[in-house]
Amino acid sequence: MFNLLFMDSFFQRLRNVSLFRKALYAVVGVFTYPGIALVNSIRISGTEHLRNLPSNNVLFVSNHQTYFADVITFLHIFCAVKWRKENRLGIPYYLLNPFSNVYFVAAEETMKDNWLTKLFAMAGALTVKRTWRTEGTEVRRNLNPSDTRKIQRALSKSWVITFPQGTTKPFAPGRKGTAYIIKENNPIVIPVVINGFWRAFNKKGLKFKKKGSLLSVNFKAPMHFSPDESLEGILDRVMDAIEQSRKFMMKGRHHLMTKLDK
Repeated sequence: MFNLLFMDSFFQRLRNVSLFRKALYAVVGVFTYPGIALVNSIRISGTEHLRNLPSNNVLFVSNHQTYFADVITFLHIFCAVKWRKENRLGIPYYLLNPFSNVYFVAAEETMKDNWLTKLFAMAGALTVKRTWRTEGTEVRRNLNPSDTRKIQRALSKSWVITFPQGTTKPFAPGRKGTAYIIKENNPIVIPVVINGFWRAFNKKGLKFKKKGSLLSVNFKAPMHFSPDESLEGILDRVMDAIEQSRKFMMKGRHHLMTKLDK
């Protein structure tokens, strides 16, 4: 038991070491770049909104289509922007000195799945308990206070990526935990809309489903919220911004094409 606790503590400290994370990002980047930019193609827009952002208290809110491919692509883009590339990845020489001052929110049960997910968790996962099982059925829940504090600590020193829906199911309702974090921390909020990942990769985002797919990532202008805005109002605006609210449901083809692809 002592050895397990020691190792867990050691890895927790190690993942906060910048040099270690840069090396891990470089390795992950080398193996994932072909799937993003060669086997498939990628269209990026809005990276001008990432210029001159502060090094902390920046929250990226996005829709969610795979467990890992979405986040990995964000990391590639952040690294490319650090090397002054705009709306493109190009040759990935940015992996020589990758941007690593970013964390991402992920379900704890997902990050414990296998050795690969555990390794990726060390790259900056903020694990939260988003689901539990009762009588064989998976039940969704909001962030608990300890998970919220974990995200707040990360925001105080870095960028954070979160998926308000907490699921890859399109047009699922958002969770108030995201609105609470925005209200309490007043971060710069960058909405992101992604598409094509559900077509190109399997649900985990680690295997190809349809090669030659077009992946798209659109970074929108920063959002601003007033101190007296309600949690419901904040969440509604976020869901509109990531195009997952009810009014966008009938405009998109994703929910229909997902069913057809199954």
